[in-house]
Amino acid sequence: MAADSEPESEVFEITDFTTASEWERFISKVEEVLNDWKLIGNSLGKPLEKGIFTSGTWEEKSDEISFADFKFSVTHHYLVQDSTDKEGKDEVLEDVIPQSMQDLLCMNNDFPPRAHCLVRWYGLREFVVIAPAANHDAVLSESKCNLLLSSVSIALGNTGCQVPLFVQIHHKWRRMYVGECQGHGVRTDFEMVHLRKVPNQYTHLSGLLDIFKSKIGCPLTPLPPVSIAIRFTYVLQDWQQYFWPQQPPDIDALVGGEVGGLEFGKLPFGACEDPISELHLATTWPHLTEGIIVDNDVYSDLDPIQAPHWSVRVRKAENPQCLLGDFVTEFFKICRRKESTDEILGRSTFEEEGREIADITHALSKLTEPAPVPIHKLSVSNMVHSAKKKIRKHRGVEESPLNNDVLNTILLFLFPDAASEKPLDGSSSTDNNNPVSESEGYNLYNQFKSAPSDSLTYKLALCLCMINFYHGGLKGVAHLWQEFVLEMRFRWENNFLIPGLASGPPDLRCCLLHQKLQMLNCCIERKKARDEGRKTNTSDMYPGDAGRAGDQLGPDNLKDMDKEKGEVGKSWDSWSDSEEEFFECLSDTEELKGNGQESSKKGGPKEMTSLKPEGRLYQHGKLTLLHNGEPLYIPVTQEPAPMTEDLLEEQSEVLAKLGTSAEGAHLRARMQSACLLSDMESFKAANPGCFLEDFVRWYSPRDYIEEEVIDEKGNMVLKGELSARMKIPSNMWVEAWETAKPIPARRQRRLFDDTREAEKVLHYLAVQKPADLARHLLPCVIHAAVLKVKEEENLENISSVKKIIKQIITHSSKVLHFPNPEDKKLEEIIHQITNVEAIIARARSLKAKFGTEKCEQEEEKEDLERFVSCLLEQPEVLVVGAGRGHAGRIIHKLFVNAHRLTESSDEAAAMAPPEEELKRMGSPEERRQNSVSDFPPPAGRELILRTTVPRPAPYSRALPQRMYSVLTKEDFRLAGAFSSDTSFF
Repeated sequence: MAADSEPESEVFEITDFTTASEWERFISKVEEVLNDWKLIGNSLGKPLEKGIFTSGTWEEKSDEISFADFKFSVTHHYLVQDSTDKEGKDEVLEDVIPQSMQDLLCMNNDFPPRAHCLVRWYGLREFVVIAPAANHDAVLSESKCNLLLSSVSIALGNTGCQVPLFVQIHHKWRRMYVGECQGHGVRTDFEMVHLRKVPNQYTHLSGLLDIFKSKIGCPLTPLPPVSIAIRFTYVLQDWQQYFWPQQPPDIDALVGGEVGGLEFGKLPFGACEDPISELHLATTWPHLTEGIIVDNDVYSDLDPIQAPHWSVRVRKAENPQCLLGDFVTEFFKICRRKESTDEILGRSTFEEEGREIADITHALSKLTEPAPVPIHKLSVSNMVHSAKKKIRKHRGVEESPLNNDVLNTILLFLFPDAASEKPLDGSSSTDNNNPVSESEGYNLYNQFKSAPSDSLTYKLALCLCMINFYHGGLKGVAHLWQEFVLEMRFRWENNFLIPGLASGPPDLRCCLLHQKLQMLNCCIERKKARDEGRKTNTSDMYPGDAGRAGDQLGPDNLKDMDKEKGEVGKSWDSWSDSEEEFFECLSDTEELKGNGQESSKKGGPKEMTSLKPEGRLYQHGKLTLLHNGEPLYIPVTQEPAPMTEDLLEEQSEVLAKLGTSAEGAHLRARMQSACLLSDMESFKAANPGCFLEDFVRWYSPRDYIEEEVIDEKGNMVLKGELSARMKIPSNMWVEAWETAKPIPARRQRRLFDDTREAEKVLHYLAVQKPADLARHLLPCVIHAAVLKVKEEENLENISSVKKIIKQIITHSSKVLHFPNPEDKKLEEIIHQITNVEAIIARARSLKAKFGTEKCEQEEEKEDLERFVSCLLEQPEVLVVGAGRGHAGRIIHKLFVNAHRLTESSDEAAAMAPPEEELKRMGSPEERRQNSVSDFPPPAGRELILRTTVPRPAPYSRALPQRMYSVLTKEDFRLAGAFSSDTSFF
């Protein structure tokens, strides 16, 4: 019993054959994708136009499926075409073969220059590829390949899809595909052979015809004719007979203001190497039939000169070294450096010995001592210049990053006024009106936030660029910047205006460094005018008697005198050197001011009118003072303080921090009313006995409202009053008017302390690291690079480059207009500029090789220039007239020279003019025999064989057959599409 029970205890596994296997799931997923993409049924398109594979638009859709845990990507490639009539699509034509089979025989698009490899090999307009999703995955075993091919065949049969379906097998670099296309009773198998070494019998046409015929296996004895298309590609690599026209920069040349063969302020341009590495000539025989030509291992009729079609493409050198691109890139690299100027040049250079250190450290304390000390002897400028001497003494001439010749040349370029004994006056601090200033290129600084192209900042950027590239690198940049800062301080101390800067307040459209230099120039202008005014005042009278001088003059003379002061009032010509100077000697006037202030509060009685007017500019039209009828005079006022964008940001931050409370708003208004208070004091001094209403009528006419009213006598009179906002209690205008004293502008506390602001600017310049400096000046460098590219493009007139330059300007204006742009975006701009430079260099290279300038006939010259521009913009260009056209003859000469150069060891013979070689050739037959040797062996041989035969039986339907072959030095490939009848076999 125990023995009998043992079999019953065993567990039997039951296999459920109704569940889907992984293979069936995979086939189902393929069918699902084909259905989703609506690739079901027969959809016939219109015949393919010539060249549509290159000029048309290709699109693709992708999806991902998996076979068990192995992932595949499914991609649908198709040429976008106008949709045909839907009615024609709905009619199912069983006798019509699929569209892809018809495309196998189409000859309009053989050898497309730019297309998917399957398009080139089979001439298909639409196909689906199933390939391993990961790049490192591959289908290597034969069984897996057959399994996938079976899956494809079943999916096509189940869905009725007539689009060819390919499977990629082996490693991806081999580009091996097998596939299938099914129609009603027909099928096409796509097969492929890929070898590293080609058997000798397959290197020529006769051997390939044998393969094609044997593969077809046509049962008919008179085999239908085979149509043949052949293309041989010849590669020209040796350009030695044509020197690259770009002259390398001479780094040692450094005389007469030239560095690297370039004048200062001019950027280099061009490629250092030939940007065209190869020229590919494709000679094509598009329509041949078997028996017309002979091509075997002994003899060949395929003469490239006799080929009916020539087409040329150029291979561009990858990332050619371009001078302008390198120039800007090297400067951009400074932005990533973190060293300070002191660290780069060495801190020891600033260390002085004991006594001299003591002198400098006690300098500021001596400045504050009450004893009268001559300011000019202990000025910061003299201290800096003594430090400069010590720097040179420590470092030595031979150790300086920049030698004196280079440095002096640069400084003379930056500061042309230094060449004369006396620096230029302020009137010539800006350059003469340049006609370029109206052009689009000049105004780029608005968009790039850089600086005008004739400004000092712009020139400084170019000089630093040149120093960084040709002389001293980062150390040279630090050295030049140090000298520049010393020059700025020297000019401030000695009242010499900085050349190359527009007068007026800082231009907020420019970079911050340019604004700082403009601010320094404003300080120098005001200091210079103040010092000159003090000299004239002290030579005539004491500063304190300036007001009394006005007492002795009549109103007209006083008006003229104030006009003179007003004309240069903007330069602060008549103001004293410091506040202490005039406050000490005007004690009697202070009492008058106090009395005047008290009386003004009371309403302006006689005491106020007893004050003598001061600081009048000119009389205002017809306005008179409301209470005493005296003419209203416009006073000389202080200009508001100029500000750079960083100061404006600081001020706005401070005002924002005050908050929104009433107290904060009041304090904010007080801080913003300094200029208003100054103008009120000037107005009171110029118009004794005036009231707030008088001031408002001049300063803010809209706040004084006049209305016609009827007086007691019934007459119409004008009656005026302050606006509603001026009557608000605790109004800031009323408070300021009550606080204001009658003080003329020249005796007021300065709104703009030029001494303090100048020292702030000089300190700002001194602490700038080379990286900070490069960040400030990079917009100027990019601005200069764009102008250089535009200038060079105008000489070549390349339409595609014009579009790219517009894109660069648009992109740059977006990136550079905001502070601290990202490095990645800046690199993109520099890369775009380098690309344009390379395109222009390629155009020049091709023009030099094809000799466009040497053409005597205008028509031939235009044709050649058009041909060269097409070579730059199109993947492949047809040569008009093939080998017999003008361009064809030039290409032939290029190959003749290159071929003779490789065969001949005599360089002189190799460099002989090619015209003599062509003249030496006699009859056309001799020329034909010699021309074969003019060309090297073809680098690539491509053949397409086509025919239509019944297969596999004589009574089968006649279907298209095609085989493509390509042979190169390291590669041999056969791609065949063989159709067969599945109904009658």
